[in-house]
Amino acid sequence: MHKEVFATYFANVVKGHRTIATFKMSSRPTNCYMRNEKSPQCAKCPLKPCRSDPEAKKPAFCPMLVYPEIIRESMKEYENEFVKRIHRSATLVEKEGYGVWPRIREVVELCKRLSIKKVGLAFCVGLSEEASKVDEVLEAWGLDVYSIACKCGSIDKTWLGLEERDKLRPGSHEPMCNPILQAMLLNHVGTELNVVVGLCVGHDAIFMRYSKAPVVYLIAKDRATGHNPAAPLYSLHYFSKRVLP
Repeated sequence: MHKEVFATYFANVVKGHRTIATFKMSSRPTNCYMRNEKSPQCAKCPLKPCRSDPEAKKPAFCPMLVYPEIIRESMKEYENEFVKRIHRSATLVEKEGYGVWPRIREVVELCKRLSIKKVGLAFCVGLSEEASKVDEVLEAWGLDVYSIACKCGSIDKTWLGLEERDKLRPGSHEPMCNPILQAMLLNHVGTELNVVVGLCVGHDAIFMRYSKAPVVYLIAKDRATGHNPAAPLYSLHYFSKRVLP
């Protein structure tokens, strides 16, 4: 019978308490569901052997053990030249600008390596100032930018079946965000890459679903943290009442 070990580590959890988490480790494929475990759960893995040694011991829920056939299937998709070009270019951008280039420069460099000229900018009207600056930077690098605000069309929220009390300002004309229109207009003008600036949670998902061009995220809107969604994770005790159940 193959050897198994137990890896134990300490983790910070809700309300600052500490707990010991124990994972059963395995070096050969196993059916995690027989152990009442779900997979994948990479966020719970303390070791991340995938980043250093593919032959190292892994938690029983590791998808490298549970789903080897899907991993092989995924690699076949990289035979697509379009996908391969994007992946290679993104990897080279990471190598050259790691820890030096801000994300907006990485977007520019990706476009350069992919010979992309026509870029779409889908933004929230609440971040109009930021979108204007993004537009300015991209154009400074010679990119042809087409920008579209989320309120384009100016269709009132009641059209969706919402009531006046569901608006931020009941009784006023309050346009719905229109991510489908944003995507359709950028599809129409033939953008080669679309950049998201601050679309609402959920509306961004709709935009990405309807966009024909690949989509990259530049700014994730978070009004409570100055558009830094990771901030509550670094200060969980301070944000606990607004984040945790």
